[in-house]
Amino acid sequence: MNVLLLNGSPRTHGCTARALKEVALTLNAEGIETETVSIASSDIPGCISCGSCKKNGKCVFDDIVNELATKLQNADGFIVGTPVYYAGCNGSVLSLLDRLFHSTGFDKTMKVGACVISSRRAGSTSAFDEINKYFTICNMPIVSSSYWNEVHGSTAEDVEKDVEGLQTMRNLARNMAFMIKSIRLGKEKFGLPKNEFGACTNFLG
Repeated sequence: MNVLLLNGSPRTHGCTARALKEVALTLNAEGIETETVSIASSDIPGCISCGSCKKNGKCVFDDIVNELATKLQNADGFIVGTPVYYAGCNGSVLSLLDRLFHSTGFDKTMKVGACVISSRRAGSTSAFDEINKYFTICNMPIVSSSYWNEVHGSTAEDVEKDVEGLQTMRNLARNMAFMIKSIRLGKEKFGLPKNEFGACTNFLG
């Protein structure tokens, strides 16, 4: 069992990284393997709606998105971390997630998803909502915690003092570990839920 963690901050060792580290350490203690990928040095263009991914099975921009696609396919859980800019996510994170979710055709049903938000003061919950929408359109259960999955501070040292935020990260990790283990048992006994596809409501005609 393994979880892919994405550090969506341009700062490799900043607040978002500190929050994700707390999650990863707790997941490891619960017997879940983790891999953290940082986008700090990556130039990530947005989706250009070219349709190449439908023909070739991968994004036309052969960058970190295609690398993450394979990792996500093999993961049981996916955690996206982002700092808050103007009450929203880092734009590079959204460009990455648009392309990652659009270009990957594999079934994500019951892969467990969560987001981790870092802000100095405010804007966390709107960024939280932005990321969760990627999971809910793909049959991915969202992991909750004892508070919204957020830490506060301007530096990683500030986050060390956010005892409630770090507690929230540990509770998030334990809940995710429990969900992954429970879903694994459910798959073995009952199989995955049967989903219907094909219907597409369109009021343009």
